[in-house]
Amino acid sequence: MNLRRARRALTGEHGTALAPFIDHHVHLGLIDVSELVDGGIAGVLDLGGDPVHLARRADDGMPHVVYAGAFLTAPGGYPVGRSWAPSEIVREVSDPSLHPGVPGGAATAVFEQASFGASVIKIALNSDAGPVFDSVTLAAVIAAARDRGLPVVAHVEGEGMTRLAVEAGADALAHTPFTELVPAAVIAQAVASGQKWISTIDIHRREPIAENIALANLAAFVSAGGTVLYGTDLGNGDLHVGINARELVALDDAGVRGEALIHALTDPWPVLTRAESVSTFVAGEPPAELHALPRWLARGIIVPREELIHDDH
Repeated sequence: MNLRRARRALTGEHGTALAPFIDHHVHLGLIDVSELVDGGIAGVLDLGGDPVHLARRADDGMPHVVYAGAFLTAPGGYPVGRSWAPSEIVREVSDPSLHPGVPGGAATAVFEQASFGASVIKIALNSDAGPVFDSVTLAAVIAAARDRGLPVVAHVEGEGMTRLAVEAGADALAHTPFTELVPAAVIAQAVASGQKWISTIDIHRREPIAENIALANLAAFVSAGGTVLYGTDLGNGDLHVGINARELVALDDAGVRGEALIHALTDPWPVLTRAESVSTFVAGEPPAELHALPRWLARGIIVPREELIHDDH
């Protein structure tokens, strides 16, 4: 690996400088946001929250936040009725209309999120927890997102939901699929289309069946050439707020190793660029063994870029 050695000007501490670390799946309304920076996370993608509240957040601080706004789902679909999902964070789409202003219309829901500054659109495809979009409405939601230049992230859960998201053209999956083993042909289609998978393996650590399915799917996706993004689903259960070493170990176990693991942590998709004023700094020597990289990366802290003196200067 080509790691850039550096020294902190204020402390004289030697280590390695990396691009800022990003968690590509959080729910800011369910965590203490102030802990993210102390935990080494410089940027986040919020994948389900009140668009009004998210739009009101100061956009010049840390961490850098981009967001989807509300979940878009079928009438009565996931996450409607969940205790953690008030009506402010869900929009039920009942009409495939591409004309903004139609009550329950696909374009109405998408354009509302866009008007509040969304950088992605989040759709829910969970057949285990209620109805999902029919093919016409799903196509309309994705078409409306395309019209606004916004990628679509799909929550998939239940038999056939990964295939549905892949065939509909979703740009990313909010989770590695964890309820069924995804057929090789579907994985190949996902890779060929450039679809990204956000990892979120550690949320299953107390559910061995789901965890094993997710790891098998992620390994197959990686083996086929798929692009993986580090994400934890912060706010979902008892997770460390900051760099999650268990998530990094799971990624490594699935074949996301070395440079690929660092890329999963630092990929600015979709538009997380403002964090470039800082770097991630890991003190000490990098590990000699590749399998030690996940826990070494988990030691990263955020430092201002101008504080670092690089060895090549």
